[in-house]
Order: sequence, then C-alpha cells, then structure tokens
Amino acid sequence: MDLPICVTCGVQYAGPRPDCPICEDERQYVGWDGQRWTTLRELRAGHRGRIAEEGPDVVGIGTEPSTAIGQRALLLRAPSGNVLWDMITHIDDDVIRRVGELGGVSAIAISHPHFYGTMIEWAHAFDAPVYIHEADRRWVARPDDAVVFWEGDTHELADGLTLINAGVHFDGGQVLHWRDARAMFSGDILQVVQDRDWVSFMYSYPNLIPERPRTVRRALRLLEPYDFDRVYGAWWKKIVYTDGKDAVRRSADRYLSFALDDERPAP
Repeated sequence: MDLPICVTCGVQYAGPRPDCPICEDERQYVGWDGQRWTTLRELRAGHRGRIAEEGPDVVGIGTEPSTAIGQRALLLRAPSGNVLWDMITHIDDDVIRRVGELGGVSAIAISHPHFYGTMIEWAHAFDAPVYIHEADRRWVARPDDAVVFWEGDTHELADGLTLINAGVHFDGGQVLHWRDARAMFSGDILQVVQDRDWVSFMYSYPNLIPERPRTVRRALRLLEPYDFDRVYGAWWKKIVYTDGKDAVRRSADRYLSFALDDERPAP
C-alpha cells in the first residue's frame, strides 16, 4: 500500500528512491514540478476502477479519474484462461472482485516499461505470472518471482496467443496476437492514432523522437505471418476495427516514405 509510485509514469518501485529511471530516460520525462511520488493508499482515496467492454471477449480496465499516462488494460477472455494485456496503476478490492467475476487472470503480459504500473500487485492478487521480454529486464522497477522473462522473437502464452517482440519504442517492446479473435494487441508499440485506420511508430511519443526505419522493418517482418482484423491500442476506443493487418502495412509504408525522404522532389 505504501510502496512509492511515480506520479508521471505510474510505475511502482520496490522501495523509496530519489529518482524514476523510467522517466529520466529520453523516451519519457520528469514532470515540470520535479520528481513526485504517490502510493496505492493515496490513489485509492480519490480514484476508482472503470471496467467496460472494448470488443468481443475483450474487457477494458481503467481508472477514473485517469492516472499517469492514462492507458487502460485489456482482459482477454480466452478459452485457455484470461490474459491481462498491459497494466494500470490503480487496483483495489472492488476491481479485484469484478475481475474475479469475469474469470480472473491466468497470465499478464505488458507491452513496455511505461505501462508496468503495479504489475506485481496484480500478479499477487490473481496468482498470475507476468511475461516481459528479456531485453527490458533492466526496467523492471519491482523485481519479483512472478515476472517471467522470455527471449527470442516470439513466445506462445497458450494455443493461439502469441507474444511478438516487435522491438519498437523499446528493445523488448512486445505485442500480443490472438489468433481466434483475429486481433493484435499493440499498446503503443504500434500506436493507434486519431485517424483510426492507421497506426504509427515512435521511439519517444512525448519527446517526438521517430523510430528507426530498420526497427520498423524488422517489426513488419515478424508480424507478417499473423492475420488480424482489429488492432487494439493503449487507450479507450483507440482501436482499428477492420483490415488491421493492411492498416499496419500501409502505415509502415507511409511512415518510411516520410522518414527516408531526404531529397527535394524535382520541380
């Protein structure tokens, strides 16, 4: 209840410290008022959980009012067991009860460090492992035996549920493909943008640093074997509803055409 949580990114640390390495990294930022901390005890006094359907067998889990970056998590109600994709900071007895009524959580997987939130609290509440790519091990702010680090390009969570190390935004940046739902869960590794027929790719969103073209190309190669219609982004209703695979291809082509255009067109 009293472990420190960074106000800016919402990640919980194992003990008091003067800084938040996640926010001091060039992909994030320290708030303009300096490094600030809160706790679950303080958050529970003014926030509550929000649980609402986001798609077929997909339930959104967020916080009202929103905290930190404001993302919502997604509960995938798969026949093999529910998977919690991505993470928020808030958790209380009411949220635990309501998620339990939906079937609980068999496994947790998180796209990248900005969304680690209170992942260990959630892991302990539901006795569920947390799957993180090995390349992002150094960003885990609260080490715990619940965290499972995996290596390589892909990892099967269960039949038809595959983690893919797209490597965009963070070296360990991962997305989750659900074969039977024909859906890709992308966090902001593939960022669903305001024009929801498209996604984009960034090394840093708040500091507007574009992702490297070679990284985007690698991600496309890894995603190519997987079919999907929907792309679920990191915020409420940020969803590509149809032709998701084509949207990712088109978006990458557009992104690369701008990123690599270093000559002025002929008159």
